[in-house]
Amino acid sequence: MELIEIPAGEIALRDEGSRVTWPVKVEPFRLAAYPLTRSDDQLPLTDISWLEALLICNRLSEAEGLDACYVIGDDPDGLEAECDWEADGYRLPSEAEWEYACRAGSTAVRYGELDEIGWYHGNSGEQLRPVGTKAPNAWGLYDMIGNVWEWCWDRFDPAVYGPYRVFRGGGAYDQPWSCRASCRRKSHPTFHIDDLGFRLARSGHHRAP
Repeated sequence: MELIEIPAGEIALRDEGSRVTWPVKVEPFRLAAYPLTRSDDQLPLTDISWLEALLICNRLSEAEGLDACYVIGDDPDGLEAECDWEADGYRLPSEAEWEYACRAGSTAVRYGELDEIGWYHGNSGEQLRPVGTKAPNAWGLYDMIGNVWEWCWDRFDPAVYGPYRVFRGGGAYDQPWSCRASCRRKSHPTFHIDDLGFRLARSGHHRAP
């Protein structure tokens, strides 16, 4: 699978519900050019919970002789899960990494015209589409907006939503307002649905814990 080198930088995340903004520094890392796909075609792999995504990351790491990033535990809320950010295996991107990579230097609502960069309610025909069939962003990443939502590592707001984890990007069934670089959604780590998948990341050589 193709991984894109993402340079170091900084991103300001914003929760539109609470209107809170916070800056996050992003260290160099690598991110897959496409969402993970099914083995039989180029459609995104979906119906994957956050906990299942961690298991898949570990299995792919082990299959390639890489160090697994995750210790997952038995907690159905996923609160026992830990990530080794120094491991060289596959993992989910952090929320900051995801938005930083999605924007690719852009400060606009999205990195291009929606019909040109993403599959959404207005052009998808209410179905998922093969990855890589719309225009990429400036860093060569496809489908960051539209087609499928993508799990991130982070909890959404632990004080309010407990174990709920973040997913980003909008999907093939969504209206334009959901298909924005800053749009944040959340659900329980066991939640899965047919327009929610994920994208593989790997830490860079100088990634801080």
